[in-house]
Amino acid sequence: MEEVVIFHTNDLHSHLENWPKIRRYILEKRADYLAENKSVITLDLGDFVDRWHPLTEATDGQGNIELMNTLNYDAVTIGNNEGVGNSKEQLNQLYTKANFDIILGNLFDKETGRAPSWVQPHKMIETKEHKIGLLALTAPFPLTYSPNGWKIHTTDQVLPKLINEVKEKCDILILMSHLGIDEDLRIANTYPEIDVLLGSHTHHLFPDGEKVNQMQLAAAGKFGMYIGEVHLTINQGQIIDSFARTIPTAELSGETEDQEEIANFLDQGHHLLTEKRIAEIPWMLSRDLKQEHPFIEVALEALKERGKTEVAILNNGLFMVDIPAGDVNEDLLHQALPHPMHLINVTLSGTDLIRLVREMEKNRHFLRKFPIVGMGFRGKVFGELRYNGLSYDKKNQKVYWLGNLVDETANYTFTTVDHFMFVPFFPTIELAGKVEFIFPEFIRTVVGAYLKRYYPIISKQGIIKK
Repeated sequence: MEEVVIFHTNDLHSHLENWPKIRRYILEKRADYLAENKSVITLDLGDFVDRWHPLTEATDGQGNIELMNTLNYDAVTIGNNEGVGNSKEQLNQLYTKANFDIILGNLFDKETGRAPSWVQPHKMIETKEHKIGLLALTAPFPLTYSPNGWKIHTTDQVLPKLINEVKEKCDILILMSHLGIDEDLRIANTYPEIDVLLGSHTHHLFPDGEKVNQMQLAAAGKFGMYIGEVHLTINQGQIIDSFARTIPTAELSGETEDQEEIANFLDQGHHLLTEKRIAEIPWMLSRDLKQEHPFIEVALEALKERGKTEVAILNNGLFMVDIPAGDVNEDLLHQALPHPMHLINVTLSGTDLIRLVREMEKNRHFLRKFPIVGMGFRGKVFGELRYNGLSYDKKNQKVYWLGNLVDETANYTFTTVDHFMFVPFFPTIELAGKVEFIFPEFIRTVVGAYLKRYYPIISKQGIIKK
């Protein structure tokens, strides 16, 4: 008979303010359990890396991997923040210095059809008495993975084959899921071969675990607010008892050096980003739409240029701080636009474009002060909608494209951010639009490139620095 303890973290999203406590708890409890002759496995379920944090942005996530290395994870998988929040090149380099295995069974290179070299489809961990098999799947978003050079498969496309490859070789089968609670519950009712399912992605919390058809489910919320812990009592290859719990990090004791370490994460990231100069602008770019140089107008021009369109639409809630006149560096730009948002080109018929504008106008007043969380948005409120190249005659309910009345029979393409497709306020984009995702840049990268092109840094000698 053997007791196996599984520590699991998930959806930290670079909330490194909780990391010192998480690290201390797991390292100390792991040592305690090993001293009690228990076997211990430590796993992360993805979205550890999120570019809202300056250290993550400045190091392309390498700073996060250095932190993960200190915990000696047995295996991790990726979430959509790793998979879509990085370019293909960045993701291929993300784990080069990792001291742990990356398990993932549903991501493939679009060109070769093969899994990337840095993943393995499964892993076998041999404890003192048993063999534990690990599988992992991440949320399939083909609209965003495909233009980034990846082919992402659904659960049912890959899981039966993976189970067949591993089940006969192990005593206990664990699924590391970054699929979300609805898919986890479906799996629990569809794949009885799995013994333990560790869930994430939708930030759900099972304080004391859940059991579905004798399958042990566990989930530990988000942002490192909880640490997950699963205990299995195994006898001759069978789980005879199991339970799960979550440990609130807020209730764990802190050390005096924790705050200094947390502040250092931020300071290091800000310092690295500040050193990366982008442009030199002659005036302040203001969040205030009434000022002479609204930040949003520059961003709209940048979107049109990158999307190769004549019209762009944005909301000013995206802009978090003003950019003062003078040097613009990556730290300023990151503070102003911390969102992991990509651009999209949306093509609509004239009829559907008119409907979309009416949706926007109907929601305009409501959205000005509407607080919104998630779906890539890192701001406080949605804010004011702003068109560039498009206008609306409210009195006559007419829509104009570059000053001309929209032709209901023609097609029109504009550029915006993917957030507009994910929020529920503008259904016409998803239901009627032909949407093209533009990769790999985030909105801040596109704006930075625009500023660099039109406001280059000029040295004291008058030489333009590229």
